[in-house]
Amino acid sequence: MTHGRFITLEGGEGTGKSTQTRRLVERLRARGDTVVQTREPGGSSGAEAIRNLVVAGDAERWSPRTEILLMYAARSDHLERTIRPALAEGSWVVCDRFADSSRAYQGTGGGVASDFIEQLDAGIVGTDQPDLTLIFDLPVDVGLERAFGRGLFETRFESKGQAFHERLRQGFLDIARRFPDRCVLIDADGSEDEVEVRVWATLQARMS
Repeated sequence: MTHGRFITLEGGEGTGKSTQTRRLVERLRARGDTVVQTREPGGSSGAEAIRNLVVAGDAERWSPRTEILLMYAARSDHLERTIRPALAEGSWVVCDRFADSSRAYQGTGGGVASDFIEQLDAGIVGTDQPDLTLIFDLPVDVGLERAFGRGLFETRFESKGQAFHERLRQGFLDIARRFPDRCVLIDADGSEDEVEVRVWATLQARMS
């Protein structure tokens, strides 16, 4: 059986990646692919329980170092129970956030050392890296306006302040430069339909 394909969508708050995750899954299924749609933190029962600890509450509820340990605990369960089994069955896995969010949020945004993060990633994710990562980019003020306009109830990360989100955007841009074979930067400015066209064109160019 053919091994599945693993696609992740990344970006700061309000960049539209969750909407584009749904749209991408719909297009892949429409052409006949078997697709597992998932998210992080979350994507398995254990990981969803950890998500409830991480995304709610005061912005300073957890230190960045504690936060990243929680994220990788959730990621370990997610990989074991959802991602690896689906890939082994030959399914496509489309994930709203994955390890690059840890690099950006807890690393560049929170100040956790890159070496520490990469050691965790090597031990937890190992060789199960995404085949393609789409990084959605948008000016911070536009993204935060969109995010708060959605009437969010999980606002812990959104409330971390402008400076944090500026670092976060830079972190994602740096990741796109560090991993050019895997990552593609997507201009998230424009209508949902316009961004979907960019996403689909990128997928066809990279994974045809």
